[in-house]
Amino acid sequence: MVISSSIKSDREYLHLAATTSLEDCDAGETAAMSDSKQEGPGAREPACMLCRRAEADPDMCGDKLQKGGLCAHVFCMLFATLLFRQENRKVGLMGFLPRDLQIAACRAAQKRCCVCGQSGATIMCTGPDCDRWFHLPCAKEGGCVNVYITPFRSFCPEHRPEQMVEATPEPDTVCLICLEPVEDRKTFTTLVCPTCKRAWFHRDCIQGQALCAGAFYFQCPLCRDSGEFPVEMLILGIRLPFRDATWEDNDAFADLGVRHSQCNARDCLYPRGREEAEERGDGQPQQAPPRSMAADAAIFLTGHQQRQQIKGNTQHVP
Repeated sequence: MVISSSIKSDREYLHLAATTSLEDCDAGETAAMSDSKQEGPGAREPACMLCRRAEADPDMCGDKLQKGGLCAHVFCMLFATLLFRQENRKVGLMGFLPRDLQIAACRAAQKRCCVCGQSGATIMCTGPDCDRWFHLPCAKEGGCVNVYITPFRSFCPEHRPEQMVEATPEPDTVCLICLEPVEDRKTFTTLVCPTCKRAWFHRDCIQGQALCAGAFYFQCPLCRDSGEFPVEMLILGIRLPFRDATWEDNDAFADLGVRHSQCNARDCLYPRGREEAEERGDGQPQQAPPRSMAADAAIFLTGHQQRQQIKGNTQHVP
């Protein structure tokens, strides 16, 4: 599909938003903890009033919030068409008023999802003159794209952003993450790095990496580009949380900061033993006591005599 001029302008806008408002892509999840309510062991799992799912992919829909009899996923609210958020994030559900949520749910009852065909669709494509609606959990299945940055735009398969880089995978090209074959061209499920044009991967695979790496560590698996690459992935609908990498949780690499505690030389010369460095208050390792000048001279003479002997033996070789 050739991207029209209006879509190109949308792409430029999304590129600007991605580079200036990256932290907004997960703005709701920080506040979500204060609004969520735990259900009892025997309680029935409530359904989101916007997507009507009791269980949905949290990586796509975000946390499910409950307050005052209301229940909705974070991103179901952020992507819902004509549902506006208040400046005061403490009112309602994360800034969405109960009355506005109820109106959005009533409006959705009259809209059918272009993917599953069921009613209750709350998201309308923002493409020009497009009236397609869909549920957030149905987006990936139907090839729709949700851009997880402010202003949280959504696109149907016909108007979704596509990669403009000219690249075609070589035969037998595999995904750099799962090592399974990719398709023979760029598609919704097969993406390429716009920088090196040699790194190919599946959408689900690069989405998983983005969720693990977070905004601080997300980069191309091959060329390590962390500039154009994450912006391109955001535009294509990859959710990139604005947080540290998951492998940094719970001080997973704290052991790397521990100073080595003993001498590993085969013959340690320090009289107090290999562990002495642990007892020093300044944190500096102990060094072996300096040799005397006589010891240094003996080592020098021994080495000199060995060199002279080797030289003499070489001269007598026929």
